[in-house]
Amino acid sequence: MNRLPVLQHLLFPLAPIRRSLPYALAAHETVFPSLRKDYTLFMPLLDGLFYSPSVEPLFSDAACVQAMLDFEAALARAEAKAGIIPATAATIISTNCRAEHIDFKSLAAAAPNSGNLAIPLVKQLTALVAKQNSTAARFVHWGATSQDAIDTGLVLQIRSALDPILSELDSLCDSLATLSETHRRTPIVARTWLQQALPTSFGFIIAGWLDALLRHRNRLLTLKENGLVLQFGGAVGTLAALGTHAPTAARYLAEELSLPLPVLPWHSHRDRIAEIATTFGILSGSLNKIANDLSLHMQTEVQELAEPSAPGRGGSSTMPHKQNPVACAAILGATLRVPGLVSTILAAMPQDHQRGLGSWHAEWETLPEIVRFSSGALHHLAALASNLQVNTARMRENLELTCGLIYAEAVSMTLAEKLGRAAAHEKVEAACRIASSSQRHLREVLASQTEISSLLSPSELDRLFDPLNYLGSSSAMIDSVLAAARARHPHQQRSAKG
Repeated sequence: MNRLPVLQHLLFPLAPIRRSLPYALAAHETVFPSLRKDYTLFMPLLDGLFYSPSVEPLFSDAACVQAMLDFEAALARAEAKAGIIPATAATIISTNCRAEHIDFKSLAAAAPNSGNLAIPLVKQLTALVAKQNSTAARFVHWGATSQDAIDTGLVLQIRSALDPILSELDSLCDSLATLSETHRRTPIVARTWLQQALPTSFGFIIAGWLDALLRHRNRLLTLKENGLVLQFGGAVGTLAALGTHAPTAARYLAEELSLPLPVLPWHSHRDRIAEIATTFGILSGSLNKIANDLSLHMQTEVQELAEPSAPGRGGSSTMPHKQNPVACAAILGATLRVPGLVSTILAAMPQDHQRGLGSWHAEWETLPEIVRFSSGALHHLAALASNLQVNTARMRENLELTCGLIYAEAVSMTLAEKLGRAAAHEKVEAACRIASSSQRHLREVLASQTEISSLLSPSELDRLFDPLNYLGSSSAMIDSVLAAARARHPHQQRSAKG
């Protein structure tokens, strides 16, 4: 017998035994380690960097257990209304559905052998009720299954989290709307493939961010109103244990929890879980895009934007001059992890028969992590947006880095009206090559060429080389986005109209 795994277990009792399969356990061996004081490694030191203080409490162990107990209490009340269990039993059960009454260490220790938290939780709840009334204890968890409590509990947690998330999202949208209005005529370089392209306005760039976030807001509202539904099907989804009372009990349970009642239980149909994951996944993608854009504008060579400066913020342990974009780093660090988590949820969608083996289990920590990382990034971005430092002078300076080449399209389109598009493009392209090779400003090169200066007067050239004259329909587009942003606050619109 290879005694090394056993020796390792004796030296490191918190680690499970690892052996080659197949094998038989010796009498003194166990698959799971013995009880430990701290069942999991808890690292709160980085919580402030990646998570939201308003959302984190909603995904604590206590919140998870309380959500399942809320299901159990509502189940008892619903079944009493339906005439399935005595009303006195429902009252006693509901009274004991408090997380502070639960022994969390025993719950964690029992989870590996139970395969989930609901089974040992129901056992503890039953014991608590039995201390008061043994008859009432018979009706705890009546006709339900573990998945009903776990899935509905998670739905309740996510529903609770959506309120602070939507509030933070509205705060971010308000800040971006103000910035977009303020800078609708602030010229800045538009960049494609990381290269300078054309002039645009900073307000228009912000309007693009805001427009995306308004779409995310609508998705979250739809999810809150329609996507978070009751899970209640009993052992295999048929509620057979409740007989003819099942439909009535289900209806009352949905009313008790203020959740929509689906047509069928969805124990092994995980499209709703996947919808939650992907909704937050694409939100985190937009948050990542915005933070990445902001950080690029903050580079030393660009310096168009900056995070707020404060003692101890963004410094380096060795370089006294540094002001690092720490908020952007936190947002990117959180959101970069979300796609992998979303892929786990999608991979777990094909669940076996009427209840998934392992695939269901894979959701329990993954989905809350998606919500937590997304809300954490949102929290940091909302705080940053309201304090963003904008360097309009540097934006102007960067428009001149190419010595006028950024205005080539404006010149070409104006000449095209007189020469045709192809001929105009060829002449302006040739002028750009001369300007680049001779390190002269494009306006100077164009003015020196008779065939062009004869078609474009000095005043026309001045107009073409003013970035504010080549913003296209950006102002009208900004108006449309800002109108959509204001529509979130209809009471404010009414008061503004008098």
